[in-house]
Amino acid sequence: MLRGQAIPALPLALTSKRRWDERSQTALLRYYIEAGAGGLAVGVHSTQFAIRDPKIALFEPVLALAADVARTWPGRKSPLCLIAGLCGLTRQARREAQLARSLGYHAGLLSLGALAGKSETEIIRHCREVSKDISLVGFYLQPAAGGILLSREFWKRFCGIENVVAIKMAPFNRYRTLDVVRSVIEEGRDDIALYTGNDDNIVPDLLTPFTFNGRTRFIDGGLLGHWGVWTSCAVKLLAQAKAERKKRLIGRRWLDIGTSVTDANAAIFDPVNGFAGCIPGIHEVLRRQGLLQSIACLDPEEGLSRGQSQAISRVTSLYPWMTDDDFVARNLARWRA
Repeated sequence: MLRGQAIPALPLALTSKRRWDERSQTALLRYYIEAGAGGLAVGVHSTQFAIRDPKIALFEPVLALAADVARTWPGRKSPLCLIAGLCGLTRQARREAQLARSLGYHAGLLSLGALAGKSETEIIRHCREVSKDISLVGFYLQPAAGGILLSREFWKRFCGIENVVAIKMAPFNRYRTLDVVRSVIEEGRDDIALYTGNDDNIVPDLLTPFTFNGRTRFIDGGLLGHWGVWTSCAVKLLAQAKAERKKRLIGRRWLDIGTSVTDANAAIFDPVNGFAGCIPGIHEVLRRQGLLQSIACLDPEEGLSRGQSQAISRVTSLYPWMTDDDFVARNLARWRA
């Protein structure tokens, strides 16, 4: 994690009848592995929180499949960091953490949405309890996606939890991102990896040197829903960004790259409609490549927003360097075998 990885958030593969499509799910996992992803985030927002519903009961099967493919698929270039999404109040989150640990997951991405209305002291207590079961990846999620606002004092206290290994910053807010980075630096936690989840600001996040009290950190990598599509190109982008930030001056072209990535994300994530088409947008890109057979979500009301398909076509055509259609086409039959 500290070396900086491109970690896609795993989408859930469903048939048009909203049944789990295990074959497509396996192909998708193989794709991420051979694309060079340094890890997988499973059971997170892109995987759809409803997999935990007892009537759906897909949380354990999806986590188990991802762990099995990560261990056994021969296309691996290096070991993968397996991160499980953890939700709910303390009892549920600990139960999910224990399951993830038993399946071979290395860390849990801890969603705090269920603790809305609780004091920050209660939330810190919750985090400490879950950290007894698995290493934690902190998660600052934007309120529009179910997150809660947290103070810089909270993040300073969070850095005091020994078993924290990383923090994913996805508040979609520069001030709140700074709160996290500053807390990690000032608390001296060089062992906590910093990951961007700000899909609207990916490239600037990766290139910015953050300096507080004379100490500088870069954001190490990305754990992103956006990197669940065109993943091989995302891996290359991260490598290029890490090389670029070693230079004294960063080239102007990176401003253009950053704008293009955000433009593409706007088409896929549908912010103009309050992110209503976010998950279907990811599915649509993967469907066009043949990795998914359907854009269906568990919620039958969830689908592409009006004009979103055309928006995805526009950015796909406008930024061919950002897509990996040829890579997928060459390997798809083998991944789906």
